[in-house]
Amino acid sequence: MAEGNRKIKIERYTALIDRAIRNIQVKIVGKRRELELILATLFAEGHVLLEGVPGVAKTLIAKCIATTLGLEFKRIQATPDMLPSDIIGVQIFDPREAKFIFRRGPIFTNILFVDEINRAPPKTQSALLEAMQERQVTVEGTTYKLPQPFLVIATMNPIEIEGTFPLSEAQIDRFLSKITIGYPTIEETVEVLGKLHEITQLDDLKPVLNRDDVAMLIDITKQVYVDENIRKYIAAIVEATRTHHMVKLGASPRGAIALYMLSKSIALMRGRDYVTPDDIKYVAHAALTHRIIVKSEAKISRIQPQDIIDDIMEKVDIP
Repeated sequence: MAEGNRKIKIERYTALIDRAIRNIQVKIVGKRRELELILATLFAEGHVLLEGVPGVAKTLIAKCIATTLGLEFKRIQATPDMLPSDIIGVQIFDPREAKFIFRRGPIFTNILFVDEINRAPPKTQSALLEAMQERQVTVEGTTYKLPQPFLVIATMNPIEIEGTFPLSEAQIDRFLSKITIGYPTIEETVEVLGKLHEITQLDDLKPVLNRDDVAMLIDITKQVYVDENIRKYIAAIVEATRTHHMVKLGASPRGAIALYMLSKSIALMRGRDYVTPDDIKYVAHAALTHRIIVKSEAKISRIQPQDIIDDIMEKVDIP
């Protein structure tokens, strides 16, 4: 009986997530996998780095997710003259109160969309990433907690490097997942054109979940079981990134944590309270590609981190 009740509960959570994804897809054509991985990152309490050329609906995806989940959304366009205070906030003097008060910046939200994060100067990038890690900011000795849940979705344009400040490997490593938003298929483009006005108008998109639902899903994700053999599988994959002949620097322990946490979220989406090897395979690219530095000979041969991940997933024994 206990087992049956647990299954009923899991199915309830899975249904909530599926309902949210279907609601987002009212405006977003296709992209089911990308939506699942972004939500998986949210439920794992991580942050997302989106990579894609302009015009592939990165901003629209973020807005639709926030609206669907009933969460507050703010957007920042990164620029070379942006200061940390433009994101975090600033102390200003209030003459009526005769004291300084803290005016909160856009980081005080549930979903913060940072467009072209690599256009912000390093000092601003660092301030943002510190807030992401600590989930709080300190101004003039006073600490302010960030709202919960808190998700940063940052974007990078893979083709433009002029006028940018590339994120260091240590900073990129702090993103739980990196997801590539590619071009739509011909069929998807036809569908987009057919309902263009409907897609671009967001006023009719309504929340189907709320903040409490999201907090509940975050909590239940932590309870998804990961067997010791699966943990050994994760460890073997991460170790293989460090010993692969085409890799200069492999994944850190954060890579193992990313595989572990993202696979738990995906298991929940699949209606299970335990992780399988297929869950690990599903999230491997999102968890690891941005944590690998390839050797120069790999670049010459046009071997990408995703190719190396594919090779590793084929060679590591499945439990």
